Amino acid sequence: MSGKTGGGEYRLVVLGRTGVGKSATVVRYLTKRFIYEYDPTLEFTYRHQTSIDDEVVTMEILDTAGQEETIHREGHIRWADGFLLIYSITDRKSFEDIVQIKNYLDEIKKARNVSLVIIGNKNDLDHIREVSLEEGEKCAQDLACAFFESSACSGDENIREAFHELYREVRRRKAIENGKGRRRSSIQQMKQVLNKTFTKINNRQ
Repeated sequence: MSGKTGGGEYRLVVLGRTGVGKSATVVRYLTKRFIYEYDPTLEFTYRHQTSIDDEVVTMEILDTAGQEETIHREGHIRWADGFLLIYSITDRKSFEDIVQIKNYLDEIKKARNVSLVIIGNKNDLDHIREVSLEEGEKCAQDLACAFFESSACSGDENIREAFHELYREVRRRKAIENGKGRRRSSIQQMKQVLNKTFTKINNRQ
């Protein structure tokens, strides 16, 4: 790992309707394996260290399992730095959920922009596809985020790239927020200097 810098830690929550392959996608990313059976009622947080853009990154990934109500747990949303929204290309309702989830994230985070990436899973089942690639791309454009189609079953580079792109988005967002913070503090310092100057002038008068 020589020459690599520390990228810090970030917290990721995986959201989507029951059966879209959230757990399978997370496990495929972490282990490069596909596991057929999961307990849909279990939530689990994985801690994983990897290298992204020559930075050593530690990520905590919360798999919200298959319970729709977990989408509405404010604690998960407030905890997270970024969100991976997954739908199945074979389930149009799961695709329609994406915009609703995004709206809820905006409501809870109260941020101008929420860091997220969309994955259309199960593209190995193209013969029973209900959501076109173009529809997925259009949704991502409307939500101003990255989009990938993938298959947790067969595995592909898009799964890894989706997780890494989400980290990059979180990193960019934090850099912008830190920059704003510095600008605000500089303005506050200038106001303090001006106030002191005006106070001195008034005292002289």
